[in-house]
Amino acid sequence: QVQLVESGGGLVQPGGSLRLSCAASGLSLDYYVINWFRQAPGKEREGVACITTRNTGLYYADSVKGRFTISRDNAKNTVYLQMNSLKPEDTAVYYCATRGDICNANWRFYNYWGQGTQVTVSS
Repeated sequence: QVQLVESGGGLVQPGGSLRLSCAASGLSLDYYVINWFRQAPGKEREGVACITTRNTGLYYADSVKGRFTISRDNAKNTVYLQMNSLKPEDTAVYYCATRGDICNANWRFYNYWGQGTQVTVSS
């Protein structure tokens, strides 16, 4: 059974940092991409960052380029999202998702999802 579990969310002040984790079980991230999405209240789910197998590709939404970094530790079967210089508009529930070995910005493409972790950026 495939399971993705996010952790690391919380409340942080503007300009602060958080590191999210997405731990996978039931599949090997050696062969699957992980895409981070986020969804703010009243807004559509949007892609944030994606990492391919073997780190051959890293993709970021324009809104997070230069502030967020996605990485993976295949030995731990875990993908991370380091978020720096956080802004109030980054507030959302963050999800990790996977389906095969292709990054796709359309959330409807993915069939395996975590439960989400809340990130709130506020003073």
